[in-house]
Amino acid sequence: MTVTITAFDWVPDFAKGQVRDLRVRWALEEVSRPYHVRYLSQGEQKAPPHRALQPFGQVPTLEEGDLKLFESGAIVLHVAEGQGTLLPADAGGRARAVEWVFAALNTVEPPIMDLSYVDLFEADKPWSKPRRPAVEERIRGRLKEVARRLGDADWLDGDFSAGDLMMVAVLRIIEDDPLLAEHPTLVAYVARGTDRPAFRRALAAQMAGFTGTPPAGW
Repeated sequence: MTVTITAFDWVPDFAKGQVRDLRVRWALEEVSRPYHVRYLSQGEQKAPPHRALQPFGQVPTLEEGDLKLFESGAIVLHVAEGQGTLLPADAGGRARAVEWVFAALNTVEPPIMDLSYVDLFEADKPWSKPRRPAVEERIRGRLKEVARRLGDADWLDGDFSAGDLMMVAVLRIIEDDPLLAEHPTLVAYVARGTDRPAFRRALAAQMAGFTGTPPAGW
């Protein structure tokens, strides 16, 4: 059955390689699942046809027959189900992989995204610069905890799983920031994830899709 996902045909340079459809592309590549991409120009994501698929006007979405999904974590877990590569076969291992997907999205990503608001989206606001030290400390705490759990292992719990895919995708947001460099084991962890052939294919595909033009006034 054909899988169709949505992605943007243009984003600012700082967002290229970070838009969340990359996570879904990566999962699909890991399980060798072909997919089609429906590209949206900026503004289309807020129009009624896309809102019917994604009520918050974001990407990605996935359509597979009658099934329509939004939210990258939910889509990655759906892709992983029953494929035998991104989720362990045993119930305990599967539950722990799912646990790490949620940890990446709900515990680690929020403070990292706060840094994006401080440095990019709200950089011109008077409250942004004074907030950065507190945001940095929250990120340091989370990175320390992930590094402690990872230890000297290659992956968070046994073999590479959907949990690692999502955690690497989140940590990549700050891969060039000194905050991540404070934890060499996490730098190496991200490098292992992004060196996977499936990730490289997914990233190349996302980058090749940015063929649109900036919206008026950009």
